[in-house]
Amino acid sequence: MKYYLTLLSFVLFINSAAFSQEKVVKYKVSAGENINQIAQKFKVTPYDIYQLNPDARTGLVPNSVLLIPTKSGEVKKEVSETKNAAVSGKETIHEVQPKETFYSIEKKYGISDEALKAANPFLEKTGVQIGQKLVIPAKGSAPKTASKPVKEKGSEKYVYHDVQPKETKYSIAKQYNTTIEDLEKRNPEIVSSLPVGYRLTISGTAPKTEAAETGKPAKTTETSKKAVSYMEYQVKPKETLYSLSRTFHLSQDELSALNPALSEGLKEGMVLKVPAGYVAPQPIVAQQPVDKTAEKTEVQSSGSGGGIRILDKVKSEENNAEVVELTKKRGATERKKVVLLLPFNLAKIQSDTAGTASRLKTDKFLNMTLDFYSGALMAIDSAKALKLPIDISIYDSQETKTTSNVSGLISKMQDADAVIGPFYQSNAEATANTLRMYNVPVISPLSKDTANPIDNLYQTIPSSDVVRNSVFDYMRAKNGNIVAVVDKKKESVINYIKQNQKGVVFASLTETGALDVASLKSLLMPNRMNYVVMETANTAMVKATIKALLDSQKTCQVQLVILEPNSTLDTDEINFENLIKLKLMYPSVTRESEDESVLIFEKEYRLKNKVNPNTYATRGFDVTFDTMMRLVQGKTFPETADLMTTQQVDNKFQYYRKEDGGHANKGVYILYYDTDLTLKEAN
Repeated sequence: MKYYLTLLSFVLFINSAAFSQEKVVKYKVSAGENINQIAQKFKVTPYDIYQLNPDARTGLVPNSVLLIPTKSGEVKKEVSETKNAAVSGKETIHEVQPKETFYSIEKKYGISDEALKAANPFLEKTGVQIGQKLVIPAKGSAPKTASKPVKEKGSEKYVYHDVQPKETKYSIAKQYNTTIEDLEKRNPEIVSSLPVGYRLTISGTAPKTEAAETGKPAKTTETSKKAVSYMEYQVKPKETLYSLSRTFHLSQDELSALNPALSEGLKEGMVLKVPAGYVAPQPIVAQQPVDKTAEKTEVQSSGSGGGIRILDKVKSEENNAEVVELTKKRGATERKKVVLLLPFNLAKIQSDTAGTASRLKTDKFLNMTLDFYSGALMAIDSAKALKLPIDISIYDSQETKTTSNVSGLISKMQDADAVIGPFYQSNAEATANTLRMYNVPVISPLSKDTANPIDNLYQTIPSSDVVRNSVFDYMRAKNGNIVAVVDKKKESVINYIKQNQKGVVFASLTETGALDVASLKSLLMPNRMNYVVMETANTAMVKATIKALLDSQKTCQVQLVILEPNSTLDTDEINFENLIKLKLMYPSVTRESEDESVLIFEKEYRLKNKVNPNTYATRGFDVTFDTMMRLVQGKTFPETADLMTTQQVDNKFQYYRKEDGGHANKGVYILYYDTDLTLKEAN
């Protein structure tokens, strides 16, 4: 103990000698503070603080005490100036809080930028910093002029620069004819990193533009720097880099540049820096009035309509073609008719004394209908832009699970080339049965139920068995060794695999129903890809399976597979990083893509509806647009269904004729989490 006291005394002596020309103050660290904020508060660099406090490099501990170097008399001078400024009684003292800016302070007190800086001349050099005490002049008072000219150091000027992606300290310093050292001195926040979007205070001159050199007025260009405001966002369960990039309209690289901590992985509860202005999704209210009986839209209109030119990727056994080529081949003179049967139930809404706003908050089925309708309207706009020769009729099907008014609308659908709807499976089947004699295809847009064998009925959502089969087909195509870890409570899954997936081996379970880890490891093969299909809601079994597979990665290739969403994997007890290491794979009826066509749809949808499209809105677009595009190929809908696989924004349509009659969709995506934290489609 005596040794440590002697060493501490020696260190304090050395520090006092080294800083004989400066004063050292003690500062108690508050919770949440970082070294850059403290450096800004005392107008020093983090390097200065680290010199006196080497342990601070490993992190700051709340309530710990730091030694802060301050130039002699500087702190007292600032405080005395502040006190003198407050004597008049007409002025207010404001302490700068985190996230405050020149603009927010000036707006709060209703003063101009010139007045604030005139009352606080030091702001020209330091900018707004957390903990500063500013003099707020009274409204209407004349701006004070400094006793000395602002330009104390020759012709020195200050400009601001918002850091852009891929910029470096060197490139910015060169651009403004200054040094990296000066940049860091005036902007301590960038000593350790250079955050994208951070506004730098720079002593220098703005870069000369071509217009300035020629004496012509400067024009705004695409490369001009724009102020970007940011906010904090806490990561929610199940969110991924991909979903966040779509939410905030940034690429994954830009999101990572704003948040360097993402290099260590995305974790639930992380607080990210994101562009301000994000609006959470809200229920969509129909943008157009719907007549109680029908709405008819002439798609081939004289106006351009401003629609979305989505590329419909069509595949056949012979070749691949895009929608633009198929559209050129269509017979333009023959008009087609599409009917949409949507369950608005307007009679109920009109008789509802509580009002539409109240109903929108409680009626999930109505919200789903309106979302689907909003997507269908986007498809109709796209058809207008492409000048497709199609007439659209929209009718209120007034349906519930057991009733509808479809029978009263049959006369209006006998000559249709395709009918989309109704929503409920029983109503869709009744409609198909009635229209079968007229050879009108009925497309069921939302039902997941297995359909009865009706020749003119087309199920757009793949059945659960089709979804399961697709992932097994993929694993076999890769010559994989397929091992199943299935909880004995999952009898339906066990029976499905035994009856439909021959050759799949099951890992043994103990007498208590737990996983026999040794049995699982013994079934893995060193020279083949081992796909381990895990189906259990038991947390202990999930953990045991994951640990066994991580251990086995040292000697063989292993990938974890699930057949359907598993809520156990979304709990705090399961480390998401381990699922990434095992490249968790699963089948899905929708994809997640950043293709240009997808981004165009999302952008246009936001412009029109002021929210991001949800699953039902996207499906409304996909089903409606896909149906229209099939009808303009010079073939009937049934003919295109037998020949073409199409892909829209989120959904794939690969119809096939069932053995017992009718048509179903086997358009399924195989998705997996890659090690770079992105969700990808397996090839």
